[in-house]
Amino acid sequence: MSASTAAVTSTAVSRPGKPPRLRLTRRGRIVLIGLPLVLLAAVILSLTGLLNSPAKAADSATGLAVTPTVSVTVQPGESLWAIAGKVDPDRDPRDVIADIVQLNDLQAGKVMPGQQLFVPNK
Repeated sequence: MSASTAAVTSTAVSRPGKPPRLRLTRRGRIVLIGLPLVLLAAVILSLTGLLNSPAKAADSATGLAVTPTVSVTVQPGESLWAIAGKVDPDRDPRDVIADIVQLNDLQAGKVMPGQQLFVPNK
């Protein structure tokens, strides 16, 4: 048996009963420790933002008010700007348009003739 064959057979045979020792590299330690820490920090920040959010409409149901509205039918050639001017000429039309878009869940502020819209009542 040559020296190279003896070296191969001696390294291939492991000691019975003892598993090989696990060695972690520097990168392995960073992944093993750092990844769970980053995930934990993300969860904590998410929960902190959720629990401290100031999105509260009112302290009680008595503080809530319903916006009075009327229904208007869009005429041919009429725009939201014209409707806002008719509905409440004393207010800034941009504010009235914003209210109309929000009340009717309009996309891009486009209206079609014959469409029914809810507009804020004075």
